[in-house]
Amino acid sequence: MAMPEPTHPEVSMETLVALCKRRGFIFPSSEIYGGINGFFDYGPLGAELKRNIRDCWWDDMVRRRDDIVGIETSIIMHPKVWEASGHVAGFTDPLVDCKVSKQRYRADQLFFAQVVVDGKTVGYVSALESERTAEALQEAAESLKRKKAVQGKLEAVRPRDMTEAKPEEIELIPSPATGEPGSLTAPRSFNMMFQTNVGAMTDASSVAYLRPETAQGMFADFKSVVDTGRVKLPFGIAQIGKSFRNEITPRNFIFRSREFEQMEMEYFIHEDADWAKCHREWINWCRDWLLSIGLPASHLSEYDHPKEKLAFYSRGTTDIMFRYPFGVQELWGIAARGDYDLKQHEKFSGVPQAIFDEATKKKFIPHVIEPAVGVDRILLAVLCAAYAEEDVKDDKGNVEKRTVLRLSPRIAPVKVGVFPLLKNKPELVARAAALHKMLQRKYAVFYDESGAIGRRYRRQDEIGTPWCVTIDFETIEKDGLFTLRERDSMQQRRIGEAELLALLEEKVY
Repeated sequence: MAMPEPTHPEVSMETLVALCKRRGFIFPSSEIYGGINGFFDYGPLGAELKRNIRDCWWDDMVRRRDDIVGIETSIIMHPKVWEASGHVAGFTDPLVDCKVSKQRYRADQLFFAQVVVDGKTVGYVSALESERTAEALQEAAESLKRKKAVQGKLEAVRPRDMTEAKPEEIELIPSPATGEPGSLTAPRSFNMMFQTNVGAMTDASSVAYLRPETAQGMFADFKSVVDTGRVKLPFGIAQIGKSFRNEITPRNFIFRSREFEQMEMEYFIHEDADWAKCHREWINWCRDWLLSIGLPASHLSEYDHPKEKLAFYSRGTTDIMFRYPFGVQELWGIAARGDYDLKQHEKFSGVPQAIFDEATKKKFIPHVIEPAVGVDRILLAVLCAAYAEEDVKDDKGNVEKRTVLRLSPRIAPVKVGVFPLLKNKPELVARAAALHKMLQRKYAVFYDESGAIGRRYRRQDEIGTPWCVTIDFETIEKDGLFTLRERDSMQQRRIGEAELLALLEEKVY
């Protein structure tokens, strides 16, 4: 069989969303009731893929290191935690309403521009943030010039977001929903924490919040870990868990949703340690880990936050960026947060957070480096990078299209497909069933006896299964070997059980 020629190197979001729905990776939450914006359910394959990403991170971050321990903290914490962290007062996004359509927008994602002809402003245009925001605004400006029949030279638009709009401009900027000016409100702060109540009473004393991040649980438990975990600086505390943010405009599928899962680690260092060196080491570690689960280096880049945009307590933040179909966006943030968080919790709780340094015989509050990443964003990234459509030739020379997910064996939801060549031959079925049962003890495997072998291969290609094993008559009558077919090359070879187990042990770790 001829090697495949890629025909679609970049997948569209529409194609990816359709695959996720069709093959059972991701469904809209509560779909039978019309869904609920910003929430998603993971189907059988999606749940396996997500679990594998979490397990790989936990194994590499916690179990295979001697300097990091893991914990699991509650989703609802004492409300003072969020006062200390600044979330109650400052966890806000700028919100703009359209008074006519009742649509809501994040002000920093709603762009506008003056339409200037021969040096004179003849109106305004608006567009939602995308990878072609400037082009959309320019096209809208040209359309407005034609509509108003204005003669002269149209200047290139200068995009600004709504946080930069002057008060006198807001009435002149058209709403993206209606296309007419006069309906947009001025930006205002919107706190993104989900509020709830704890206990039988519903009053101010019972107010609590669903956590917007997992990090504060690790800071709040810092002293407990130090007192019980036999840890010494430098050391880290890691956690995987759900977080909740009442996003104004959830978008781009699972990239920005209201319920999501985070993998965060707080790495505590001495106050006199070389924080910049430690920060760089963790940036490199995170990038290498992304490569280890199959993300291509060509899709990754780094963005250093400019000093003027850093939080007052931050020494530096670098984001590892990924090239999604909708543009280059943040995947993993690595922040040098100083000693701000522990000092805040000491101040608000009254419980000392300092630790004793045996070398200097002094107490101090450690500084922290924080790598924080979303499981859902990684899952979306690996699907985007893995998807391919190829024209391949079968044994008869006929061209057919193959959809394949080139997922790393580390995270693929199914590791091996096991097939008897024919389903009406009991000896083949029995041998295949025995191999399937043996592999199930350690790996996620799929048994399939329905349809032609080629069709079974295609089904496994589309869900990212790295290997398929076929039990044929030679397996039964001769040497006991079976046919191993590799997903990416589609090459086949004869292999025994011991060799198969050794292959899985090497590639799935």
